[in-house]
Amino acid sequence: MMLWIVTGGCGFIGSNFIRQMIQSERARIVNLDKLTYAGNLDSLVDISKHPHYSFIKGDIGDRALITSLLKKYKPDGVINFAAESHVDRSIDRPDDFIHTNILGTFELLEAVRSYWNELDRKVDFRFLHISTDEVYGSLGSEGYFTENTPYAPNSPYSASKAAADHLVRAYHKTYGLPTLTTKCSNNYGPFQFPEKLIPLILLNALEHKSLPIYGDGQNIRDWLYVLDHCEAIRTVMEHGQPGETYNIGGKHEKSNLEVVNKVCELLDEMSPRVDGQSYRQQIAFVEDRPGHDRRYGIDCSKIKTQLGWEPQESFESGLRKTVLWYLSNREWCQRVTDGSYRRQRLGFKKR
Repeated sequence: MMLWIVTGGCGFIGSNFIRQMIQSERARIVNLDKLTYAGNLDSLVDISKHPHYSFIKGDIGDRALITSLLKKYKPDGVINFAAESHVDRSIDRPDDFIHTNILGTFELLEAVRSYWNELDRKVDFRFLHISTDEVYGSLGSEGYFTENTPYAPNSPYSASKAAADHLVRAYHKTYGLPTLTTKCSNNYGPFQFPEKLIPLILLNALEHKSLPIYGDGQNIRDWLYVLDHCEAIRTVMEHGQPGETYNIGGKHEKSNLEVVNKVCELLDEMSPRVDGQSYRQQIAFVEDRPGHDRRYGIDCSKIKTQLGWEPQESFESGLRKTVLWYLSNREWCQRVTDGSYRRQRLGFKKR
């Protein structure tokens, strides 16, 4: 069984990936997470005592810590989820995004490069960097992002991820480090922090608050169910070609307004308002955010053709599962929204 160090594994995508790998017994996982606001130990409480799982609180920018973990655990690979990832926060406070997404990735790469140089079987090691389709910028009404689309980031968040991508590519080209990069479209599913569109709308609706939609609501995203994304990551980690980039998409383009209306429709069915009105009554259009990209569309034919992966969930089936999960896990939601999750540290290992 492979052993992988996963950074940022207490976040939304990372926690779903770790659970999937542990429950399927595909890999042993050492999870390194700084536990910033979006890092939630509650999201992994069900596997926290599993013999194939370990947690260490720490920062990817701490090169000495990374070096010590690499020497101790001797992993077969590193998967870097760690990132500041919310566009609105990057507009208000870009500093954290530069520090974590660029400088943090650099320190991680340097530690991994030193470890890899000392390995007897260098060919068996992999470094997988998780990126985003937002580095490509914005599309018009036609066309799709391919792995060869030029970078044109439009927010401090996407610019910081673009810089990290370039560092990862350079470490492969310059040093031969066996890196892989994936760029995914908008994820949704269980355990997502409620600043993102779908959980925000869900929880606001249930709390009788307004459902804010930027601008005219016609900004379009490609929606990818998180567990489909996790399976793609595993596929790339096990079978991807070092030095390559793979786009990962759900092949379900929807406008923000369409998504919100669909969430309202499912809530009307599963948890109707006591007054019999639709949750759509709570929709409120708000001022658009600066630099708001109009459309993202992913061409993920490369990963299908070369590695045999394609999404299994339709948007309708994935969203139904997502709404049901949030309705069934109100305690997790409450602990996130009231901040109490940040006061709980489930016996994490210290350096």
